[in-house]
Amino acid sequence: MASAVGAYTIWGMFPAFWPLLEPAVPVEALAHRIAWTALLMVGVLTALHGWPVLRALSLRGWLMVAAAAGLITVNWALFIASVFTGRVVEAALGYFVSPLFSVLLGVLVLRERLRPAQWAALVLATAAVAVITVENGRVPWVSLVLGATFGLYGLIKKTVALDTVSGLTAESLVIGPLALATVVWFEAAGNGTLTGHGAGHVLLLLAGGPVTAVPMLLYGAAARRVPLSTIGVLMYLNPTLQFLWGVVVAGEDMPATRWAGFVLVWTALLVFTVDLLRQSRSPRPSPPPPRESGYLRA
Repeated sequence: MASAVGAYTIWGMFPAFWPLLEPAVPVEALAHRIAWTALLMVGVLTALHGWPVLRALSLRGWLMVAAAAGLITVNWALFIASVFTGRVVEAALGYFVSPLFSVLLGVLVLRERLRPAQWAALVLATAAVAVITVENGRVPWVSLVLGATFGLYGLIKKTVALDTVSGLTAESLVIGPLALATVVWFEAAGNGTLTGHGAGHVLLLLAGGPVTAVPMLLYGAAARRVPLSTIGVLMYLNPTLQFLWGVVVAGEDMPATRWAGFVLVWTALLVFTVDLLRQSRSPRPSPPPPRESGYLRA
Protein backbone atom coordinates (compact mmCIF):
# COMPACT_ATOMS: atom_id res chain seq x y z
CA MET A 1 0.00 0.00 0.00
CA ALA A 2 2.83 2.38 0.86
CA SER A 3 4.45 1.67 -2.51
CA ALA A 4 1.19 2.30 -4.36
CA VAL A 5 0.48 5.55 -2.52
CA GLY A 6 4.09 6.64 -3.04
CA ALA A 7 3.94 5.99 -6.78
CA TYR A 8 0.67 7.84 -7.32
CA THR A 9 1.76 10.73 -5.10
CA ILE A 10 4.98 11.22 -7.05
CA TRP A 11 3.06 11.12 -10.34
CA GLY A 12 0.51 13.54 -8.91
CA MET A 13 3.25 16.03 -8.02
CA PHE A 14 4.81 16.01 -11.50
CA PRO A 15 3.29 19.44 -12.33
CA ALA A 16 5.49 20.86 -9.58
CA PHE A 17 8.68 19.26 -10.93
CA TRP A 18 8.84 19.82 -14.68
CA PRO A 19 8.69 23.66 -14.59
CA LEU A 20 11.85 23.52 -12.46
CA LEU A 21 13.71 22.45 -15.61
CA GLU A 22 13.21 25.84 -17.28
CA PRO A 23 14.78 27.46 -19.25
CA ALA A 24 14.82 24.04 -20.96
CA VAL A 25 11.98 23.79 -23.48
CA PRO A 26 9.58 20.81 -23.28
CA VAL A 27 11.35 18.81 -26.01
CA GLU A 28 14.71 19.14 -24.27
CA ALA A 29 13.17 18.29 -20.90
CA LEU A 30 11.59 15.17 -22.43
CA ALA A 31 14.89 14.12 -24.04
CA HIS A 32 16.74 14.41 -20.73
CA ARG A 33 13.98 12.51 -18.96
CA ILE A 34 14.20 9.56 -21.35
CA ALA A 35 17.99 9.56 -21.67
CA TRP A 36 18.72 9.53 -17.93
CA THR A 37 15.93 7.02 -17.29
CA ALA A 38 17.53 4.70 -19.84
CA LEU A 39 20.98 4.98 -18.24
CA LEU A 40 19.54 4.45 -14.77
CA MET A 41 17.51 1.40 -15.79
CA VAL A 42 20.52 -0.17 -17.54
CA GLY A 43 22.34 0.06 -14.21
CA VAL A 44 19.37 -1.33 -12.27
CA LEU A 45 18.88 -4.27 -14.63
CA THR A 46 22.63 -5.02 -14.55
CA ALA A 47 22.61 -5.04 -10.75
CA LEU A 48 19.64 -7.43 -10.77
CA HIS A 49 21.26 -9.69 -13.41
CA GLY A 50 18.15 -9.29 -15.55
CA TRP A 51 19.67 -9.15 -19.04
CA PRO A 52 18.85 -12.79 -19.92
CA VAL A 53 15.16 -11.84 -19.83
CA LEU A 54 15.62 -9.21 -22.55
CA ARG A 55 17.95 -11.43 -24.60
CA ALA A 56 15.24 -14.07 -24.66
CA LEU A 57 12.56 -11.62 -25.86
CA SER A 58 11.20 -12.50 -29.31
CA LEU A 59 11.04 -10.16 -32.29
CA ARG A 60 7.29 -9.78 -31.75
CA GLY A 61 8.01 -8.91 -28.13
CA TRP A 62 10.45 -6.19 -29.14
CA LEU A 63 7.95 -4.79 -31.63
CA MET A 64 5.36 -4.59 -28.84
CA VAL A 65 7.94 -2.92 -26.60
CA ALA A 66 8.68 -0.40 -29.37
CA ALA A 67 4.97 0.37 -29.74
CA ALA A 68 4.63 0.83 -25.97
CA ALA A 69 7.71 3.06 -25.93
CA GLY A 70 6.27 5.23 -28.69
CA LEU A 71 2.94 5.62 -26.91
CA ILE A 72 4.44 6.50 -23.53
CA THR A 73 6.80 8.98 -25.22
CA VAL A 74 3.85 10.78 -26.79
CA ASN A 75 2.09 10.72 -23.42
CA TRP A 76 5.10 12.15 -21.56
CA ALA A 77 5.73 14.77 -24.24
CA LEU A 78 2.15 16.04 -24.18
CA PHE A 79 2.02 16.08 -20.38
CA ILE A 80 5.27 18.05 -20.05
CA ALA A 81 4.12 20.51 -22.72
CA SER A 82 0.79 20.90 -20.90
CA VAL A 83 2.54 21.71 -17.64
CA PHE A 84 4.83 24.23 -19.33
CA THR A 85 1.87 25.96 -21.01
CA GLY A 86 -0.46 26.13 -18.01
CA ARG A 87 -2.87 23.33 -18.97
CA VAL A 88 -2.47 21.11 -15.93
CA VAL A 89 -6.23 20.78 -15.34
CA GLU A 90 -6.78 19.58 -18.89
CA ALA A 91 -3.95 17.07 -18.46
CA ALA A 92 -5.46 15.84 -15.18
CA LEU A 93 -8.75 15.23 -16.98
CA GLY A 94 -6.90 12.89 -19.34
CA TYR A 95 -5.73 10.69 -16.47
CA PHE A 96 -9.18 10.78 -14.87
CA VAL A 97 -10.74 9.33 -18.02
CA SER A 98 -7.88 6.91 -18.72
CA PRO A 99 -9.53 3.97 -16.85
CA LEU A 100 -12.67 4.50 -18.91
CA PHE A 101 -10.58 4.48 -22.09
CA SER A 102 -9.19 1.13 -20.95
CA VAL A 103 -12.72 -0.20 -20.58
CA LEU A 104 -13.60 1.05 -24.06
CA LEU A 105 -10.48 -0.57 -25.52
CA GLY A 106 -11.51 -3.82 -23.86
CA VAL A 107 -14.76 -3.69 -25.83
CA LEU A 108 -13.25 -2.61 -29.16
CA VAL A 109 -10.07 -4.69 -29.14
CA LEU A 110 -10.60 -7.61 -26.76
CA ARG A 111 -14.34 -7.99 -27.47
CA GLU A 112 -15.16 -7.82 -23.77
CA ARG A 113 -18.77 -7.46 -22.65
CA LEU A 114 -19.56 -4.55 -20.38
CA ARG A 115 -21.77 -4.61 -17.34
CA PRO A 116 -24.58 -2.00 -17.17
CA ALA A 117 -22.64 0.11 -14.65
CA GLN A 118 -19.65 0.25 -17.01
CA TRP A 119 -21.89 1.39 -19.87
CA ALA A 120 -23.34 4.07 -17.59
CA ALA A 121 -19.82 5.27 -16.69
CA LEU A 122 -18.86 5.53 -20.38
CA VAL A 123 -22.03 7.49 -21.19
CA LEU A 124 -21.36 9.92 -18.33
CA ALA A 125 -17.74 10.36 -19.46
CA THR A 126 -18.88 11.05 -23.02
CA ALA A 127 -21.32 13.65 -21.71
CA ALA A 128 -18.50 15.23 -19.71
CA VAL A 129 -16.32 15.56 -22.81
CA ALA A 130 -19.27 17.13 -24.68
CA VAL A 131 -19.86 19.66 -21.89
CA ILE A 132 -16.18 20.63 -21.72
CA THR A 133 -16.06 20.88 -25.52
CA VAL A 134 -18.95 23.37 -25.46
CA GLU A 135 -17.27 25.33 -22.67
CA ASN A 136 -13.89 25.49 -24.45
CA GLY A 137 -15.27 25.95 -27.93
CA ARG A 138 -13.01 23.07 -28.96
CA VAL A 139 -12.53 19.38 -28.25
CA PRO A 140 -10.26 18.82 -25.20
CA TRP A 141 -7.76 16.99 -27.36
CA VAL A 142 -4.99 17.12 -24.75
CA SER A 143 -7.16 15.15 -22.31
CA LEU A 144 -8.31 12.70 -24.97
CA VAL A 145 -4.81 12.01 -26.33
CA LEU A 146 -3.36 11.57 -22.83
CA GLY A 147 -6.15 9.19 -21.85
CA ALA A 148 -5.99 7.24 -25.11
CA THR A 149 -2.19 6.87 -25.23
CA PHE A 150 -2.03 5.73 -21.61
CA GLY A 151 -4.89 3.28 -22.17
CA LEU A 152 -3.25 1.86 -25.31
CA TYR A 153 0.07 1.69 -23.46
CA GLY A 154 -1.53 -0.44 -20.76
CA LEU A 155 -3.19 -2.67 -23.35
CA ILE A 156 0.10 -3.34 -25.14
CA LYS A 157 1.92 -3.96 -21.86
CA LYS A 158 -0.49 -6.83 -21.21
CA THR A 159 0.80 -8.59 -24.31
CA VAL A 160 4.47 -8.54 -23.26
CA ALA A 161 5.50 -10.88 -20.45
CA LEU A 162 8.07 -8.60 -18.82
CA ASP A 163 8.32 -7.50 -15.21
CA THR A 164 8.40 -3.80 -14.34
CA VAL A 165 12.19 -3.42 -14.34
CA SER A 166 12.74 -5.37 -17.55
CA GLY A 167 9.82 -3.65 -19.29
CA LEU A 168 10.91 -0.12 -18.42
CA THR A 169 14.51 -0.94 -19.37
CA ALA A 170 13.44 -2.37 -22.72
CA GLU A 171 11.28 0.67 -23.51
CA SER A 172 14.12 2.98 -22.49
CA LEU A 173 16.57 1.13 -24.74
CA VAL A 174 14.24 1.54 -27.71
CA ILE A 175 13.70 5.27 -27.36
CA GLY A 176 16.83 6.15 -25.33
CA PRO A 177 19.30 6.52 -28.24
CA LEU A 178 16.98 9.01 -29.98
CA ALA A 179 16.61 10.95 -26.72
CA LEU A 180 20.37 11.02 -26.17
CA ALA A 181 20.87 12.19 -29.77
CA THR A 182 18.35 14.97 -29.13
CA VAL A 183 20.27 16.09 -26.03
CA VAL A 184 23.51 16.16 -28.05
CA TRP A 185 21.79 18.06 -30.89
CA PHE A 186 20.47 20.71 -28.50
CA GLU A 187 23.96 21.22 -27.05
CA ALA A 188 25.68 21.25 -30.45
CA ALA A 189 23.19 23.79 -31.80
CA GLY A 190 23.77 26.07 -28.83
CA ASN A 191 20.17 25.76 -27.63
CA GLY A 192 20.77 23.27 -24.84
CA THR A 193 20.68 24.15 -21.17
CA LEU A 194 22.87 21.35 -19.79
CA THR A 195 25.75 23.81 -19.48
CA GLY A 196 25.77 27.46 -18.57
CA HIS A 197 22.96 27.38 -16.00
CA GLY A 198 24.75 26.13 -12.92
CA ALA A 199 25.14 22.84 -11.12
CA GLY A 200 21.62 23.00 -9.71
CA HIS A 201 20.09 22.98 -13.19
CA VAL A 202 22.29 20.05 -14.23
CA LEU A 203 21.14 18.06 -11.18
CA LEU A 204 17.50 18.82 -11.99
CA LEU A 205 17.94 17.58 -15.56
CA LEU A 206 19.63 14.41 -14.29
CA ALA A 207 16.83 13.97 -11.74
CA GLY A 208 14.42 13.33 -14.60
CA GLY A 209 15.73 9.75 -14.61
CA PRO A 210 15.01 8.73 -11.00
CA VAL A 211 11.85 10.85 -10.90
CA THR A 212 10.58 8.71 -13.78
CA ALA A 213 11.94 5.33 -12.66
CA VAL A 214 11.17 5.39 -8.92
CA PRO A 215 7.35 5.63 -9.17
CA MET A 216 7.35 2.97 -11.90
CA LEU A 217 9.32 0.60 -9.64
CA LEU A 218 7.09 1.40 -6.67
CA TYR A 219 4.00 0.73 -8.77
CA GLY A 220 5.46 -2.56 -9.98
CA ALA A 221 6.11 -3.66 -6.40
CA ALA A 222 2.57 -2.68 -5.37
CA ALA A 223 0.83 -4.30 -8.34
CA ARG A 224 2.19 -7.72 -7.32
CA ARG A 225 0.92 -7.47 -3.74
CA VAL A 226 -2.10 -5.16 -3.62
CA PRO A 227 -5.53 -6.30 -4.94
CA LEU A 228 -6.41 -4.90 -8.36
CA SER A 229 -9.55 -3.24 -6.99
CA THR A 230 -7.45 -1.32 -4.46
CA ILE A 231 -4.97 -0.27 -7.13
CA GLY A 232 -7.90 0.87 -9.27
CA VAL A 233 -9.16 3.17 -6.53
CA LEU A 234 -5.75 4.51 -5.50
CA MET A 235 -4.90 5.50 -9.08
CA TYR A 236 -7.28 8.46 -8.81
CA LEU A 237 -4.83 10.00 -6.32
CA ASN A 238 -2.58 10.93 -9.25
CA PRO A 239 -5.00 13.09 -11.32
CA THR A 240 -6.61 14.46 -8.13
CA LEU A 241 -3.28 15.92 -7.00
CA GLN A 242 -2.64 17.24 -10.51
CA PHE A 243 -6.10 18.83 -10.61
CA LEU A 244 -5.59 20.47 -7.21
CA TRP A 245 -2.21 21.79 -8.31
CA GLY A 246 -3.70 23.30 -11.45
CA VAL A 247 -6.61 24.95 -9.63
CA VAL A 248 -5.13 25.90 -6.25
CA VAL A 249 -1.45 26.52 -7.00
CA ALA A 250 -1.34 27.43 -10.69
CA GLY A 251 -4.68 29.27 -10.51
CA GLU A 252 -6.03 27.95 -13.80
CA ASP A 253 -9.45 29.17 -14.82
CA MET A 254 -12.38 26.93 -13.81
CA PRO A 255 -15.67 28.36 -15.13
CA ALA A 256 -18.94 26.78 -14.09
CA THR A 257 -19.26 24.72 -17.28
CA ARG A 258 -15.84 23.14 -16.78
CA TRP A 259 -16.78 22.32 -13.18
CA ALA A 260 -19.93 20.65 -14.52
CA GLY A 261 -17.82 18.55 -16.90
CA PHE A 262 -15.52 17.43 -14.10
CA VAL A 263 -18.49 16.58 -11.87
CA LEU A 264 -19.77 14.31 -14.65
CA VAL A 265 -16.33 12.67 -14.92
CA TRP A 266 -16.14 12.15 -11.17
CA THR A 267 -19.66 10.68 -11.18
CA ALA A 268 -18.64 8.29 -13.96
CA LEU A 269 -15.57 7.24 -11.96
CA LEU A 270 -17.69 6.75 -8.84
CA VAL A 271 -20.06 4.45 -10.75
CA PHE A 272 -17.10 2.62 -12.28
CA THR A 273 -15.29 2.22 -8.94
CA VAL A 274 -18.35 1.01 -7.01
CA ASP A 275 -18.99 -1.58 -9.72
CA LEU A 276 -15.32 -2.64 -9.61
CA LEU A 277 -15.41 -3.06 -5.83
CA ARG A 278 -18.71 -4.95 -5.96
CA GLN A 279 -17.34 -7.38 -8.55
CA SER A 280 -14.10 -7.91 -6.62
CA ARG A 281 -16.05 -8.85 -3.48
CA SER A 282 -18.62 -11.11 -5.14
CA PRO A 283 -18.03 -14.84 -4.56
CA ARG A 284 -16.47 -16.57 -7.51
CA PRO A 285 -17.89 -19.92 -8.62
CA SER A 286 -15.79 -22.91 -7.62
CA PRO A 287 -14.14 -24.77 -10.50
CA PRO A 288 -15.73 -28.11 -11.35
CA PRO A 289 -14.03 -31.18 -9.82
CA PRO A 290 -11.57 -32.94 -12.13
CA ARG A 291 -12.87 -35.93 -14.00
CA GLU A 292 -11.39 -39.23 -12.89
CA SER A 293 -9.58 -41.21 -15.56
CA GLY A 294 -8.65 -44.44 -13.81
CA TYR A 295 -5.90 -43.11 -11.49
CA LEU A 296 -5.79 -41.14 -8.26
CA ARG A 297 -5.29 -37.40 -8.82
CA ALA A 298 -3.01 -35.55 -6.42
